[in-house]
Amino acid sequence: MSYQTLKILKYLGLAVAVIGLLFILLSPLIGESVSSGTLWYIEPVAYVGAGIFVLGALIAFGIMQYVASRPNVVPDDRSWSQVTQDYFDTFAHDMGRPLRRILGKQREARALLNETGEVTPHMVAELLDEIENQAPNFRLMIENVRVLVDLEDESAALAVESVDAAAIVRNVSDRYTPIARERGLELVWWCEPSEFGLVYGDGSALDHVITNLVDNATKFAEGHVEIRLTRSEDSFLVRVWDDGNGISESHLAHVFDRGWTPELSARSEKQSSGLGLFIASSLTERCGGELLVESQQANGSSSGEHSTTFTLSLPLDNRQSAVK
Repeated sequence: MSYQTLKILKYLGLAVAVIGLLFILLSPLIGESVSSGTLWYIEPVAYVGAGIFVLGALIAFGIMQYVASRPNVVPDDRSWSQVTQDYFDTFAHDMGRPLRRILGKQREARALLNETGEVTPHMVAELLDEIENQAPNFRLMIENVRVLVDLEDESAALAVESVDAAAIVRNVSDRYTPIARERGLELVWWCEPSEFGLVYGDGSALDHVITNLVDNATKFAEGHVEIRLTRSEDSFLVRVWDDGNGISESHLAHVFDRGWTPELSARSEKQSSGLGLFIASSLTERCGGELLVESQQANGSSSGEHSTTFTLSLPLDNRQSAVK
């Protein structure tokens, strides 16, 4: 079986997994349409989606294991076993929390239904709100896995096009504003100049890098997250700032390492697989840019200043790099 065929089958598995996730996300709508006026079918639909997801994941896993066991199949010396491990680490860590939140809200609605004997608009609204709030988490999880696999293909070319950078920042901000609000955070963004204009680069990669940075900031901020978009003569900058506890100087050098997680710098809970910042850094490098981090801790004082800033720098015009 050729490498290209295996690659197609791998992406087919990922597509099946995505369909499973969509079933989970849409389970309230599907379940309610199957039996109007009851919530009994919502949980079974969610579990069907989970089964479809597992099937797709197993297909992708099998293909990756097959390729990993046959080095001659792969056209270069990429570590497919590492890709496989990262793939399932991502889903194990990142899928669990939003899925538990959705199913937890569904069980609350079912318990209330058992007490009252009727479905109220408030029940359905709460469940749909929870799904809407968790949708960006699922989206980021799926995209991280796709990008992680794509990054293994060093021959992949940049998709350079005219990009409205301000629109991308605004869209990311809009996606995370509900999440920030739920966590008691204020998320703001601004650009300078206000008429920012177009840049030439990979819009999908830019969106993904900023999404990972904002996702990280909303997890660890204490009250505020700020996104700033500015430009110079030949480059543009995106700064993502949060007022979280900060990262110790000894850990700053490892922030972009594969698998690095914030609890290594004394943050209390492991909240992700540790691939988001690694992927953001790798994508930035592929796009000919630079991703830096600065952090300040309070040094034990509750009144001391503490914050973390990630600064993304990319060329205004990346068309020449794409030709190389």
